[in-house]
Amino acid sequence: MDGHDSEDPKQSTADMTVFVQNLLQQMQSRFQTMSDSIVTKIDEMGTRINDLEQSINDLRSEMGVEGSPSPLCQSKQKSGEENQDDASA
Repeated sequence: MDGHDSEDPKQSTADMTVFVQNLLQQMQSRFQTMSDSIVTKIDEMGTRINDLEQSINDLRSEMGVEGSPSPLCQSKQKSGEENQDDASA
């Protein structure tokens, strides 16, 4: 006979309940840790983006183009101007 056959079914159920509760608590703890880590990384990324944006604005101010369009639009305009200059030459 197997050793489990002699156990009280109520005890086996109680043991299984405790095991499942412990497992769920461990999972909840791990998910909470992962969630906290993700939120922290998102906050760090936001801070880095803000710093990058500030650096870009500082550079633009130093170059004297504070009121001009975004760099992407500006580069498109420059390439269009260069094409016009090439055509007129």
